[in-house]
Amino acid sequence: MLTASTAVLVCAAGLTACGDGGGSAQEDGGDVSMTFWHNASTGPGKTFWEETVADFEAANPGVTIEIQSIQNEDLDGKLQTALNSGDAPDVFLQRGGGKMAAMVRAGQLLDLSDLVTDETKGLISEGSFKANQIEGKTYAMPIAVLPGGIWYSQDLFTAAGITEPPATLDDLDAAVTALKGTGVAPIALGAKDAWPAAHWYYFFALRACSPDTLESAAESMTFDDPCWVDAAENLEAFVATEPFNEGFLTTAAQQGAGSSAGLLANHQAAMELMGAWNPGVIGSLTPDEKPLPDLGWFPFPEVPGGEGEPGSILGGVDGYSCSAKAPEQECADFLNFIARTDVQEGYYKAFNAPPVNTEAQAVIEEPYLKSVLESYNSAPFVSQWLDTIYGQSVGNALNVGVVDLLAGKRDAAGVVEAVNDAAAKS
Repeated sequence: MLTASTAVLVCAAGLTACGDGGGSAQEDGGDVSMTFWHNASTGPGKTFWEETVADFEAANPGVTIEIQSIQNEDLDGKLQTALNSGDAPDVFLQRGGGKMAAMVRAGQLLDLSDLVTDETKGLISEGSFKANQIEGKTYAMPIAVLPGGIWYSQDLFTAAGITEPPATLDDLDAAVTALKGTGVAPIALGAKDAWPAAHWYYFFALRACSPDTLESAAESMTFDDPCWVDAAENLEAFVATEPFNEGFLTTAAQQGAGSSAGLLANHQAAMELMGAWNPGVIGSLTPDEKPLPDLGWFPFPEVPGGEGEPGSILGGVDGYSCSAKAPEQECADFLNFIARTDVQEGYYKAFNAPPVNTEAQAVIEEPYLKSVLESYNSAPFVSQWLDTIYGQSVGNALNVGVVDLLAGKRDAAGVVEAVNDAAAKS
């Protein structure tokens, strides 16, 4: 368990329980209970949050936190329902972008700008905070840097005669052909959950569209630039090479040995496009439930002919928000607590993912995580996931449209048409 803080944190005295939904409770005696929702439903991640909450409670007598772990694919929907009903959890995972902006407009989030301590600001980069800000105000505490890229088995690459990670789309095509010759699936894809399939379109859009086009679309909510169709056509052409595992349309992303992460974990597939949380997921699905020893990572390959800046990267900075009705000081104390170096080191060890705390980043040992941070820190342009930037309605249309494209139910222009229709209604 993580060591308790020696600092004296502001706390109240007494206790009352709260329900399974959201919302804090406080008795006349002053004791406070908060609810906390996260998406680590199994393994070391779930244990990490249990131990972290216990340490915080030990350092803050009179404050109790009730934890609810929710499967990642279910979290956004349950959270939106809770927020809309006025029964939101006090602390919850925040993905940022348009989704967070909608919560801010609805008055559902606590402004943390004056509640983040100077000590915390000294441990986390300004850029990570900006990912959790709206109009200069902070609405979430950054917790992890989670850019996307392609995770791969170095052993399977070697067996296929691939000596270097693909740097261009042509290189990736050649790798797919070489891997097919060895009898493994070149790329694992869990399209059943929609968003992993959409990640392929997001990265093709990052290569086809200029940074200005991607950013301005968040304001105009129009997707008329030809690059959006170009990206879909590039994806359509790539899918035609049949790079994915058999049955990818009905394959889950992160649940079980048969998921896309499980296929990579068990050397039945050689690659998977995913965010930097993936090593922990893969590790939980290996036969010995330990990190995959031959795991490697490389950034999404460059695609010729586009307007994107070479080296640009996609991926968010996950954070945690306090609901507008949360007990202000206690909730802020908890967020500052999870930003501490010892807690962030524990996060890294539990999730095998890069923490935002710069001191904690110094203890990272895995070459693949070092590669992730190197690419992230040197990228000329970093975009959050497109479904996060453009909000729930457009994001859902993107995700569903891409799956339809992969299934042959919609063409490239139809994907963009569906997105524009959703934007017009939002």
